[in-house]
Amino acid sequence: MGPRRSSRFKLVTIAIALFLAAFFTRSLWLPVFGYALVRDDGPAKADIAVVLAGDTSGSRILKAADLVRQGYVPAALISGAGIYYGLAECDVAIPFAVRHGFPAQWFIPFPNPSSLSTRDEVTAILAELRRRGVHSFLLVTSDLHTARASRIFRSAERTAGGGPEFRAVAAPDPFFHPGSWWNTRESQKSFLQEWCKTVTAPLGI
Repeated sequence: MGPRRSSRFKLVTIAIALFLAAFFTRSLWLPVFGYALVRDDGPAKADIAVVLAGDTSGSRILKAADLVRQGYVPAALISGAGIYYGLAECDVAIPFAVRHGFPAQWFIPFPNPSSLSTRDEVTAILAELRRRGVHSFLLVTSDLHTARASRIFRSAERTAGGGPEFRAVAAPDPFFHPGSWWNTRESQKSFLQEWCKTVTAPLGI
């Protein structure tokens, strides 16, 4: 075996060894990328909870309802960005929470024309919070959406010269599992979609 072929064989062997090591230790390093999407500051007393749109499971509004029940906030503002069968999302989400035993007066519907863009939704929500004189709020969204949503809120507040204090509170997404996202197709899709949005967000895409 010549020197060139020997060198190539060594490189291939090393590459195979690295691939096998990465494969068999995936449960140790793949969760890092899943948890990087999550920011959960935990609840604290605040003026209001804010529930972002884009949830089809109801976990976000149920999490906010639980925060009201526990006395962290007196009410929850439910964003109505997006239209589902001719209805704003808040007009679907609130009856869902009521069917789960929570009083309708705990929820404030906030239909807005921001479609499905989190950036546009944040702009509309911050304007509404300023109108209401809110000084602090709990940001409730799906766990995989918390880190990106928090960055968007902070960027919007800096651009506006300030805004209410907030804490991100993660609602569990039934289709995403940060510690084992690679094991199910739905979790893989959620992971890849959120990472694509995370990477392109600084470009304004």
